[in-house]
This record gives sequence, C-alpha cells and structure tokens, in this order.
Amino acid sequence: MQPEKATGRGEGAAARPIAEILNCPPETGHLLNAAAVCIDYDSGGIVFRQGGPCRGLYVVVSGQFLRKAERLQARLNLGSARPGDLLELGAALGDSCHTFTLTALTQASVLMLPMDALNQAFRSHPPMRMQLLEELAREVSRGYFASCQDRNRKLRGRTSTTHL
Repeated sequence: MQPEKATGRGEGAAARPIAEILNCPPETGHLLNAAAVCIDYDSGGIVFRQGGPCRGLYVVVSGQFLRKAERLQARLNLGSARPGDLLELGAALGDSCHTFTLTALTQASVLMLPMDALNQAFRSHPPMRMQLLEELAREVSRGYFASCQDRNRKLRGRTSTTHL
C-alpha cells in the first residue's frame, strides 16, 4: 500500500524539534527540518519493507506502527512504534537496507529525514553520527534484554507446569 500523502517539509508535524530529538545544534536541525517529509498512512499502510533500500531516518509523528522481521525462517514481532520513536537507525547508519517491515496499525504519520540530508548533517556536525550509533547500541541492548526476559518467562512457565 502506498502512502496516502506526502505533506512537504513536515511543518508542525513533530511534537519536538528535530534538533532536540537528534541532539544536534539548531543549524543542523534546520537543515534536517528543511529536507524532512511528513508522510501519512492509513491503517495497514506499509512504510517500508525489510531488505528494501533505506531512504532515510524515520520519526513517528502520530498513530501506532508494528515492526516485524524475518530472521532464520522465523517471523518475529519486534513490537510497536509510537510517536517520538526514531526508527531505522541500523539501516540509516549501516548498509542502507531496511532491517524490518514497518506497518501502520492506525491512521498514522512519520517524518522521514532523507539520507542525503542526514549525510550532510553528519558532515556539518560529526558527533551526531556517534550519538545515533550510541542510541542504536542502546536499542539493540534493550531488544536483547527483552528477548532474554521473554525466554526466561517461557522457561519458568514450562518448569512450573512440569513440577505439578
């Protein structure tokens, strides 16, 4: 499903300024705001698919999205994304291929910061790339911790029923 509409530069779309979300100087934030595109989706709309080319970094503006991935012939639900969430750090900072599929669960909007503008921002403010890499590391760590908790919960559930 295609996006419903692209509304230009994302005027008033984000609850917080890009400079605050990305922890960068105002000039870099202005550069990204000027290039940002706000895209609206209906429920069921697919923002991007796993393995597809990454066009930029995404900030959820409104609504709710579901992140799903296929790994080792298994389909994984990576959880939801809500307003303020920064999405696809791995693709934007890595090999430029999407690492999961993002689908709108409700009528929703994202702010897309195009790769060209991101690369220009990285050149004008080099610490921003490192800050985003640190955020990606925290995201991976949270995901690993959550999967360990889920696995332990399943194991506890299995052992408590076998002891009865």
